[in-house]
Amino acid sequence: QVQLVESGGGLVQAGSSLSLSCTASGRAFSGYAMGWFRQAPGKEREFLARVTGSGRSTNYSDSVTGRFTIFRDNAANTVYLQMNSLEPADTAVYYCAADPRGSLIRATTWSDYAYWGQGTQVTVSS
Repeated sequence: QVQLVESGGGLVQAGSSLSLSCTASGRAFSGYAMGWFRQAPGKEREFLARVTGSGRSTNYSDSVTGRFTIFRDNAANTVYLQMNSLEPADTAVYYCAADPRGSLIRATTWSDYAYWGQGTQVTVSS
């Protein structure tokens, strides 16, 4: 069982940066691949980024490639999402998720993930 808690959301202006954190409880954090998703009102949950358990491999959606960076600190049981050049279209609730298939990099649907955080709101004003 893994429990995930996101933090770092807030209200920012367009063009700003924001860093989200997701801290996991439980054992063997490094055995889990971690992902970030977001969901805007009236839209489906959208895959953003994934990092393998070792942290050596990452995968990004086209919508955030070059602007967002996912990385992890296994000693701290934490995965991060650094978001740069934010746009109003980035406004959503952001979720982290854990997949026990730690070495798999190409898993981009919500059903690939076994555990989810409660989400943190990111609002980008124009």
